[in-house]
Amino acid sequence: MNKAFIIFLSLVFLVSCNRSSKKAEDIPLARVNDKYLFKSQLQNIIPDNISSADSARLVADHIDKWIRKQLIVTKAVKNLSDEEKNVENQIEDYRSSLLIFKYEQNFIRHRMDTIVTNQQIAEYFNSNTSNFILNSNIAKGIFVQVARSAPDVSNVRRWYKSNSPEDLNKLESYCFHNATKYEYFDEDWRYFSEVYQNLPETYQRPENILRYRKNYEVKDTNFYYLVKISDFKLAGSVAPIDFVRDDIRNILLNKRRIQMIQELESDIYKDALNHDHFNIY
Repeated sequence: MNKAFIIFLSLVFLVSCNRSSKKAEDIPLARVNDKYLFKSQLQNIIPDNISSADSARLVADHIDKWIRKQLIVTKAVKNLSDEEKNVENQIEDYRSSLLIFKYEQNFIRHRMDTIVTNQQIAEYFNSNTSNFILNSNIAKGIFVQVARSAPDVSNVRRWYKSNSPEDLNKLESYCFHNATKYEYFDEDWRYFSEVYQNLPETYQRPENILRYRKNYEVKDTNFYYLVKISDFKLAGSVAPIDFVRDDIRNILLNKRRIQMIQELESDIYKDALNHDHFNIY
C-alpha cells in the first residue's frame, strides 16, 4: 500500500479523533476486498500524552499490519481446501483451553498460600540435594580493577585483603572515586565466570584460582586486577542452599499450583456427578 496514503489515513484519524468530544460517526480507514478497518477499532492503540507524529506512526503501522494480515488471510482462503479451512474444532479447543487457563489462574491467585518458610525450603533441599549439582563454579568475594596510575594503589592492595570493616569502608570509598570497576559479592554467591571474564589473559585456570588463591592479583599495561575469594564451590558439587533458595521456592509454589488445579478439577467432577450434571452413554 502506498506509504503516503497510509499517512494520509493516519492524519484523517488523528484530526477526527477528539477524545473529549462526543463520539462521531465511525469512519473507515482501510479496505481489503470486503473487509474494512474502522476508526473505532484503533481508539485504544494511541497512548495518552504522545506527540502527533508518534500517534501518526502508530496508526500507520497498525493499518499496514492489518492490511498485510487481511491479504494473507484472503490468499489462504483461496488456496486451502475446504477440509483445511475447517478450523472450528481448533478454535473451540483454543477457546476452551483459554477459558480454563484464565479460570484456574484466577482461582489460584485468590486462594493459594504463597508463603514458603525457610524450614520448607531446607526440608526440600535436604531431600533433593542430587537435583542441585552446580554446573559452574561459584564464589563470594571482592573484585577491583584500578588504573596503575591511580593514587595510593598500595593501600588498595592492602584493604581488599583485609577482613576489617574499617578497611572495607576505606576500600569502598576509594573505589567509588578511583576504581574502574568495583564489585562486592562477599554476601551473595556469584558465578565465578562473571568475575573471571574481567581479568586480562591469564595462565591460571579458574578452578586453580579458587582452590589455591585466596587473594589473586594480575596486571596488564594499564590496570591492576585484584580478586579476593572468601568462599567458593566448584562445578560438580552440591550448591549452597542460599544459592538455590529462590529456585526451591518456585518449585514448591509450582507444586502447590499443580495440586490445587488437580483438586479443583476433582471437586468440580464430583460435584457434577453428585448433581447429575452429566451422563456417559
